[in-house]
Amino acid sequence: MATAIATKTAEASYTIDDAMEVLFEKLDAAIDDMENGRVQTIEEAWKKIDRI
Repeated sequence: MATAIATKTAEASYTIDDAMEVLFEKLDAAIDDMENGRVQTIEEAWKKIDRI
């Protein structure tokens, strides 16, 4: 899974368009997972959350 990391730099190159691109990539990946049956139950998700 890809994550976006914001870092402070002197260059102001991270824009709202960059953030939207990351969000749309995540949405596309989620839709692809659903279409291909790569999903987990809510119980499985909570087990992973509880371990953190």
